[in-house]
Formats: sequence, structure tokens, C-alpha cells
Amino acid sequence: MVLLQIVDTPHYARFSCPKGDSTFSLSFESEEFKNGAVIYFETEKLDALVETLEKKGIQFMQLPTDQCYLWKEAVLKDPSGNKIKLFWAGENRLSPPWKVNIQG
Repeated sequence: MVLLQIVDTPHYARFSCPKGDSTFSLSFESEEFKNGAVIYFETEKLDALVETLEKKGIQFMQLPTDQCYLWKEAVLKDPSGNKIKLFWAGENRLSPPWKVNIQG
């Protein structure tokens, strides 16, 4: 996955995703804070991406592992300590076996 940078300022950057109209933004915060959020990126080529990142010196907390909720995930932290999960869920992301059936 290649993101195209479309905004570049000293404290903010925005990237457009390769398909569709989605964007991804990063903002620099000078005050100390604790972030409990997890950032997810899905790729069908999860194993290849992790292997490429490892070759570039990126260390993972968890290598690609099949999860009980039918996703395969790898986990790392960025330099600011934010948890990032790289995953592949395929059709299980939108249609897991336990998908809620909304009636009405």
C-alpha cells in the first residue's frame, strides 16, 4: 500500500489512500498524552509486508498470527508508542459468522 502525501506542514500531514476517497492524517502534539487507540491497516499481502518491514529494521510485538475472530494480525508500535495492527480479514471484516442481523 502506497499513500500519497497531499498536505505537508510542520505539525500536520495528510495522505490519500491508493483506492477510493479515504485519507489518513497525522498531527504532531507537543503536550504529553496517552493514547489508548489502535490504528489498523488491512492488506491482503500481510506476510509480504511484514517481511519487507522487518528487512528495513522495523520490530514487531507480534508477527502475523491467526486470531480467533478470523483475522490474521501483526502488531507493532510507531516511534511515539502508538499501537498499529496490520491485518488481513478478507470477507470476515464485513461479514463475520457472528454478524448482527438487524431487523426492522
